[in-house]
Amino acid sequence: MASRLYAWAQWVVRHRGPVVGVWLLLLAVVGGLGATLHGKLTNEYSIPGIESQQAQDLLKRELPQASGGVVRVVFAADGKGGLTGAEAQRAVRAGLKEAAGISDVSKVSDPFEARTVSRDGTVAYADVGFSRTAEDVPQSAKDDLVDAMEPARDAGLEVEYGGSAMSSQVEVGGPAEIVGVVVAFVVLAVTLGSLVAAGLPLATAAVGVGIGVLGVQFVSRFVDMTGTATVLALMIGLAVGIDYALFIIARHREQLAEPGADLRDSIARAVATAGSAVVFAGATVVVALAALSATGIPFLTVMGLAAAGTVLLAVLVALSLVPAALALLGERLRPRAKKGRAGKAEETEETGKAGAKRGREPGAWGLAWGRLITRAPVVVLLVGVLGLLAVALPARELRLGLPSNASQPAETTQHKSYDLLTKGFGPGFNATLTAVVDAEDIPAAERPDALKALRATLAKEKGVAAVAAPVANEDGSLAVIGIVPTTGPDDEATTDLVHRLRDNAPSVGEAGGTLHIAGATAAAIDVSAKLSGALPLFIAIIVILALVLLAVAFRSLLVPLKAVLGFLLSIAAALGATVWVFQQGHLNGLLAVAAAAPVTAFLPVLLIGVLFGLAMDYEVFLVSRMREHYEHTGDAAEAVTHGLARSGRVVCAAALIMVSVFGGFVFNHDPIIKSIGFALAFGVAVDAFVVRMTIVPAVLALLGRRAWSLPGRLDRVLPHIDIEGTGLPPRDTGARTAEAADAAGTTDTTDTADTR
Repeated sequence: MASRLYAWAQWVVRHRGPVVGVWLLLLAVVGGLGATLHGKLTNEYSIPGIESQQAQDLLKRELPQASGGVVRVVFAADGKGGLTGAEAQRAVRAGLKEAAGISDVSKVSDPFEARTVSRDGTVAYADVGFSRTAEDVPQSAKDDLVDAMEPARDAGLEVEYGGSAMSSQVEVGGPAEIVGVVVAFVVLAVTLGSLVAAGLPLATAAVGVGIGVLGVQFVSRFVDMTGTATVLALMIGLAVGIDYALFIIARHREQLAEPGADLRDSIARAVATAGSAVVFAGATVVVALAALSATGIPFLTVMGLAAAGTVLLAVLVALSLVPAALALLGERLRPRAKKGRAGKAEETEETGKAGAKRGREPGAWGLAWGRLITRAPVVVLLVGVLGLLAVALPARELRLGLPSNASQPAETTQHKSYDLLTKGFGPGFNATLTAVVDAEDIPAAERPDALKALRATLAKEKGVAAVAAPVANEDGSLAVIGIVPTTGPDDEATTDLVHRLRDNAPSVGEAGGTLHIAGATAAAIDVSAKLSGALPLFIAIIVILALVLLAVAFRSLLVPLKAVLGFLLSIAAALGATVWVFQQGHLNGLLAVAAAAPVTAFLPVLLIGVLFGLAMDYEVFLVSRMREHYEHTGDAAEAVTHGLARSGRVVCAAALIMVSVFGGFVFNHDPIIKSIGFALAFGVAVDAFVVRMTIVPAVLALLGRRAWSLPGRLDRVLPHIDIEGTGLPPRDTGARTAEAADAAGTTDTTDTADTR
């Protein structure tokens, strides 16, 4: 692999102008398509085949008016009986009358006739139904509805809005996300020591992410896609795009720092070595994300493929646009020689006391860290593992669900409406279930009695606060019964209630009908159960994939085994921290979490897929430098410290960039994006700094030469992939010539932007 990438990079350097032009043209074309021909994103996380979705499909077909989008308008007044006065009733009815005339509104309920007023008269609600599904209700209609309630607001009433049609759209690009990019730039500047070099990864990553995200938006015209898919593609594409460019640029500048290093050879060698690690690590990310399709869940499959496509673009950018840009910048990226360096160039690691005292030589702290770990590897290993297990303990109480309006930011109208309804009608009102009865096979004369008996049975169930009268379609073949639990949508008791209600299906079946329990709460429970069932298979796929890929990369069995165990520790710790914050409600004020709630149902699967790929990034980049040194020297102990000295700084910088990018999304208003950003940021931090930089060196120090051994039979079967660059031609250390500089695109030997 390294030899082919070396030749490829030389070709890119020779054709640097056209390569950059092709990428910019691609960005313009895809950007135009994505900006003008994009589709509509949805906030629904439905799964074909689950009971709640079957009921929803049945409603759309047989009772379409019950499947349309609904905006629940909530009115509140100060003081007992504030809504029962004549003036308040006139104001409410005036607003609802105007709402009835809004385009696509099919029905409007009157809270005073429907008796949807709380007992103390302080809270009431009216349902405004639309003929379109919730995701198809235009924003203009919602705005008109808000304007229509002006009479109620003028009368001094508080008016808030909830319901299926008021789901907020996922938005990105806020100040918090921008701060994450700024932090990434600072980390790059400190790591690379040059403002020009620091800006390059951001610029190239922006090209790849722009093509990826805008391409995803264009594809949404033909494929049903959630808003989270676009955000995930942006989040992961930006993080890996910056990191992959950093790996290659850092290797290039490290090589240029050597006296007489040839510019063109350095670019090609950086792509061949660091680029090989990028290809291998990027492939694991792509495969891991694409493996989300193995769950059999359409929206998760689309999310995984969208993010995988963006990561693939990041790899292609790193292997083509980055070396082309390096060639265009030429000598401006060559680090300045430090004072006194020439006189001490002959110092070796064994006699480099002066360099250690200065503490400024590249890799000095990594070398010191490696020596510290290898002095007491058993202690380091025990402390690291026990610490991660302690952080992972809350994961034992993991509960999955989908965010309700209670999880929306406290200042939003959705959250306020949720609180008002809870105050007026109890916590279970926001968890209303829908019993859908298919009575087609029940004789028409027997249907009323069957529905009456079912309603009575449902009302007797423990945990049910109220059961509404059945509402049937014209021929009576389908009926809907509303059920209000005594507990909220995120309460475990509500989940138990749904399962018990579905146990009533046999009694309905005896009469010839079919009972489905549906509604938003039931759908969240079904989605969570489906995703929980998909987890074991997905974890098995990831573990097997990691073992095979790393065995091929490092010609070892113990290195892959160690990598997988470390990855599982990182996942457990990330889930434990996520449960502690989002489910148990710690740090709510600091992270602006509106309410404690179950963890987003698809977060564990997504976290496993994404973190696996990113963990393999650091594993490959760090361990490949260790194996590279071992291949040249045969010294296993020195290989560990050498790898940390050479790659530790870059791996730490890459992790800090990932954490800053993901961390920026923690302050996104959307609860799903917030939890995903936190889990990924925490997971990357733990995996990079605790597992890869601490536990991995300790394990390798204990294993010694055994870490790099592979049984002979297996060695003959596995393909040989050179990611360390052992097959590359000898390095050109001759003097820099004008011809070489001209081939790189410049004869400038100064770096006016160098921060050193």
